[in-house]
Amino acid sequence: MYSIGMFSKIHHVTTKTLRHYDEIGLLKPAFTAPDTGYRYYSSEQLMQMHQILSLKQMGFSLTEIGLLMENRGAMEALLLAKKRELAGAAADIGEKLMLIENVLQSAKGDFMKQYTATIKELPQVIVASLRRVMPDYSALFTLFPQVMGPELMRLGCKCREPEYCFSIYHSGEYKERDIDTEVCQAVTEKKEDTKLLSFKVLPAVPAAVCVLHKGSYSNLREAYLFATKWIEDNGYQILDNPRESYIDGIWNQEKEEDWLTEIQFPVKKK
Repeated sequence: MYSIGMFSKIHHVTTKTLRHYDEIGLLKPAFTAPDTGYRYYSSEQLMQMHQILSLKQMGFSLTEIGLLMENRGAMEALLLAKKRELAGAAADIGEKLMLIENVLQSAKGDFMKQYTATIKELPQVIVASLRRVMPDYSALFTLFPQVMGPELMRLGCKCREPEYCFSIYHSGEYKERDIDTEVCQAVTEKKEDTKLLSFKVLPAVPAAVCVLHKGSYSNLREAYLFATKWIEDNGYQILDNPRESYIDGIWNQEKEEDWLTEIQFPVKKK
């Protein structure tokens, strides 16, 4: 038999902890002296205590450990479940570490120092879509306010909150002219298609690498370059055309340097 003091020394736990385990029924002493109340533990309980401490280090709560000790037949299933939980947590931590490393490394570069990448889900949205072949990128300044905007108003469309307006380029390559462009405005409900607009539901994107660009659209290629390099360096694969989401622009900011655009690349792990 081991006194509570010796038992605590063997396992490097306090006597207060052992008393608590006794109170909650997790590990009761093999013998308690009736006259003094001193607790004594048997040699068989050395292994029991070792198992309790091991399970605690794995992340199990004391309640879960108690259930495991009572039902050892469920041990394997519960350990496998904990393994999956910890693997998911490890993946999440690994992703956070990649983002931190991205910020540290980008600070060492030149123009890339202004960019960082985040990974987020893009929710399902109903969009009013206008697809045109634009003569050049400057046509965006007229396509929405002069063509799409009045049609949305005529149909009584309400924009989704928070507002989400973006472009998708379907040309398959970078082009200076004749750019196959789809401008999408997220709305609250589908309407009947018209000659100008079509309405559809875009499904959620589980993961998208997103990069914010502040300033003129003429420098957007730098954000695209950063995003694609980050995707490659961090083991992701691009699944679809990126979205160019317009957060702030000519409609609400007087200065180009205050325009804010987010590049959104749908991705998955390779």
